[in-house]
Amino acid sequence: MSVAERRFFTEITSLLDKEITVETVDGKKISGILIGVHPETLSICLGEAKSESGAKMHRVFLIGSIISKIYSTEKPFDLKGLAERLEKVFPTMVRLYEDKGFIIVMDRVKVTKDGVIEGSGPAAERVKRIYEQFVSETKGE
Repeated sequence: MSVAERRFFTEITSLLDKEITVETVDGKKISGILIGVHPETLSICLGEAKSESGAKMHRVFLIGSIISKIYSTEKPFDLKGLAERLEKVFPTMVRLYEDKGFIIVMDRVKVTKDGVIEGSGPAAERVKRIYEQFVSETKGE
């Protein structure tokens, strides 16, 4: 798999569990939560979907060949930016696992887009404060 292919799949999988809109080749639009993607066919599964006409569907499976566009208006969380901010406070002690969606600080504090999920003590409290400041600064962008 080429670097470009890996980046493409990283981008599309970053939309998992997020609200997206899909436009089909015949111009119809369906919005919902992206639940799954089939990598070879780019077929997708949407949860809690809604059509332009307002019809609600618990699950919708769209075959890749009928999808014209997939887009999201929600800006993804900047995990890399947070890692860079943490690196300024904890030099050489920050490891970013962007593909897995988390950062490890000092080999014991785990932080995701949702905040500190593992770790305790002064280091975890400091990471939590940095995370909260980062989120409040980036909300307005």
